[in-house]
Amino acid sequence: MSKPGDYAAVRRDIVAQLKKPDYDDGSAGPVFVRLAWHSSGTYDLDSDTGGSNGAGMRYEAEGGDPANAGLQYGRAFLEPVKEKNPWITYADLWTLAGAVAIEEMGGPKIEWKPGRTDLVDDSKVPPRGRLPDGAQGADHLRFIFNRMGFDDQEIVALAGGHNLGRCHIDRSGFEGPWVNNPTRFSNQFFKLLLKLQWKPRTLSNGVQQFNYFDPDAEEGDEPLMMLPTDISLITDPSFRQWVERYAEDKDLFFDHFAKVFAKLIELGIKRDEKGTIINTDNIKGGYVSAPKKSNTPTGPLKSQTGGDRARL
Repeated sequence: MSKPGDYAAVRRDIVAQLKKPDYDDGSAGPVFVRLAWHSSGTYDLDSDTGGSNGAGMRYEAEGGDPANAGLQYGRAFLEPVKEKNPWITYADLWTLAGAVAIEEMGGPKIEWKPGRTDLVDDSKVPPRGRLPDGAQGADHLRFIFNRMGFDDQEIVALAGGHNLGRCHIDRSGFEGPWVNNPTRFSNQFFKLLLKLQWKPRTLSNGVQQFNYFDPDAEEGDEPLMMLPTDISLITDPSFRQWVERYAEDKDLFFDHFAKVFAKLIELGIKRDEKGTIINTDNIKGGYVSAPKKSNTPTGPLKSQTGGDRARL
């Protein structure tokens, strides 16, 4: 057991959970990044609701959202960390896991601050439908991300998270990896988006995505994929200029991604001059750490093929 506030110990315990030989590409890193992103990306700037405070995915109202299908694995992978550090909130643990995973997979260092509390009931869980639908286009991306307070440059930088992980037809409705090495953070997503010829493909569930079919591929090789929202990044002129810059300049992308991901995991958080979070739960207040949950994944496996889809 670590002492309360020993975040260095939590970081070490998160790193120890990254290697998963029997899970996607041998790593829990990408699902930790997606967990941090989805636990934060529900924020609405106008109503000041949602965001990384609360860890609402512990409740069916949020955890059962089809857009969060598959994230039960990421949450379960972090339960041993919670067991060793029972004082930490899930809201802090999930966001920290995303930051640590990015760094450990070769990405930039992400600024992370502690202090998020866990909701004591589901009364503040945000409504479903706030996460992006990968089947849509540029207007949809702006609608979703402008609501959180992100501009075009930040939208494209965040899309660079698709350098990690893969889609599953029984979760997001899409299928396959974006890049050849989905457990190594890089700017390859942007390079491939511009370089390769992406052809539309309709999957067995009726969902359309884009694939690159390598003429030199061997039998059994998995084709790379892009979502319709990814393709909109190169068909929309404002988005495309940033895709081109990030494809050319890895350091610029890393710098911008680090800043926007740090902003993402602070959505919905208010801090005083000392950095202490001042917007707490509506009942107890303060740093409320929810009791440990099961090590067994629980939650939606399949998404709605025509509804909200996950991004990773």
